[in-house]
Amino acid sequence: MSANHPSPGRRSSAKLPSKALTGIIGFDEITGGGLPRGRTTLLAGGPGSGKTLLALQFLVHGAQDCQEPGIFVAFEETAKRIVANADSFGWRLAALRRKKLFIMDAQPMPELVQAGDFDLSGMLAALDAKIKEMGARRIVFDALDIVLALLPEPAAIRREVYRLHEWLLARELTGIITVKADGNDAGAVIGQLFGFMQFMVDCAVILSHCVLLGVSHRNLRVLKYRGSSFDENESPFLIGNSGLEVAVARTPGRVDAKVSKERVSSGVKRLDTMLDGGYYRGASVLITGFSGTAKTTLSAAFAEAACRRGERTMFVSFDSDCTEVVRNLASVGIRLKPYVNSGCLRMISARSIAGSAETYLVRIKTLAQAHGARCLVIDPVSTWYKSGNDLSAQSVADRLIDWAKGEGLTLVCTSLSDEMSNRMESNSPLQVSMLADTWIHLNYLVQAGERNRGLSIVKSRGTAHSNQVRELILSDAGVTLSDTYTAGGEVLMGTLRWEKESAERAVHEAAEVVTKLKGVKLDAEEAELAARLKALQVELVAKQVEKALLASATQSRKGELSRGRTRMQELRGADAAKPGRKSS
Repeated sequence: MSANHPSPGRRSSAKLPSKALTGIIGFDEITGGGLPRGRTTLLAGGPGSGKTLLALQFLVHGAQDCQEPGIFVAFEETAKRIVANADSFGWRLAALRRKKLFIMDAQPMPELVQAGDFDLSGMLAALDAKIKEMGARRIVFDALDIVLALLPEPAAIRREVYRLHEWLLARELTGIITVKADGNDAGAVIGQLFGFMQFMVDCAVILSHCVLLGVSHRNLRVLKYRGSSFDENESPFLIGNSGLEVAVARTPGRVDAKVSKERVSSGVKRLDTMLDGGYYRGASVLITGFSGTAKTTLSAAFAEAACRRGERTMFVSFDSDCTEVVRNLASVGIRLKPYVNSGCLRMISARSIAGSAETYLVRIKTLAQAHGARCLVIDPVSTWYKSGNDLSAQSVADRLIDWAKGEGLTLVCTSLSDEMSNRMESNSPLQVSMLADTWIHLNYLVQAGERNRGLSIVKSRGTAHSNQVRELILSDAGVTLSDTYTAGGEVLMGTLRWEKESAERAVHEAAEVVTKLKGVKLDAEEAELAARLKALQVELVAKQVEKALLASATQSRKGELSRGRTRMQELRGADAAKPGRKSS
């Protein structure tokens, strides 16, 4: 059918947006807004790669959210099976099929297979009537290669493909054609009989599904997109509860998350002091260490503190079942069960999540958003390295931190270090430490035949922090950090520290006894001297009194003698006057 042929389904020339949103998380971002509107897109991939699902999700989103009815032409599966398969995604196809979504069964009939001489004109004519009836603007031809493979020669195949392409352009429909690929790369598709279709269409998307180290991986790549920029790199995706979700490093144009100066407690008072007040809200925190260095305990202390503040928190454990984690932490004074019962804390056992690191990330994001979490703990994030290759695991870790910052979540992750090689986390395949805002490292110090836990802060961006190694002590009363203790230039912990402190206490106590004895002796000598001084003072007073009495007596005798002499003189004077007295 010629492109200039009049068509009952022809659209008006009204200006429409250049791209049609697919509603697929991440895919609209990497394509800059969706598929080319009014043009044809080719989806190619191997079995199980998600071609049919992507195409059907495109139609569902158009019918539900964009007021664009659609038609699904099924060459491989029946409409009944397609509807049944889509029920698990909650798309409500039964309701959409009444007015906004039509599924046409177009599987080849046995007699058609035998004859091998047919064309698509009859089917396209029927579609014209349906397009006019429902005002369809989107259409999907699923597994077109199934019916075209029945044609006897390549020339016939090309004729029908061009017929379909011209038909789509004439009606300005946003169309998707899906075809199978023998492999999971673009080269395998190009080498097929239908490889020329990639040059004809305006957009081509390659989907792949492979198994790496026993783990399933799905990837998507936009091979071409005429008239538009797009992300050319391969992007992982998975099939979630609501359909396809494509992983993107960061949503283009997203406004940066607000940076907060608010501090939140780590759950350990002395660690808050080392961090000059605790973690920043919305920060990403990494706790590394060997097995048994209390990484889980330290992260759980943060979760408990968050719940005490009334903040909804999610704790994801990859090592143990949730009930075991709650029980084990109670032995060190961390009581999580009341918060689990109240719903403030949600414990997730990641053993129930199977698949790639991408699967882990999507499940965690979905659960955290459903819980309304403000704080998130993942213990340990290094498990993701076992779920695929280094590059994909690192990409997932990067996007985890970026997503947490975008959501304003305070994220605490633990990571297992290699004890045998004594490497820190920065040398491990999953290098989260470079992206984390705060990095706390736990290790063992072996002394006197025992292991003791040490804690140090490797970095903490934007805040002062201690550079000392503190001993981490776990007890029934909880988690605490002891002050640094050095002797002879060496940091001592555990028994050696206890023995050294005991010896110093004994020396100190002996010195105190000697000091007290010397004090008593000095007190006695002082008392003796005071008594002697008092006796001398009394003797002095007595002497002074005696001296005063003596002086007084002497003065009294002198007075008496003076008076006696005067009297005598008076008497002697009277006697001398008598001889010269005349008689009467």
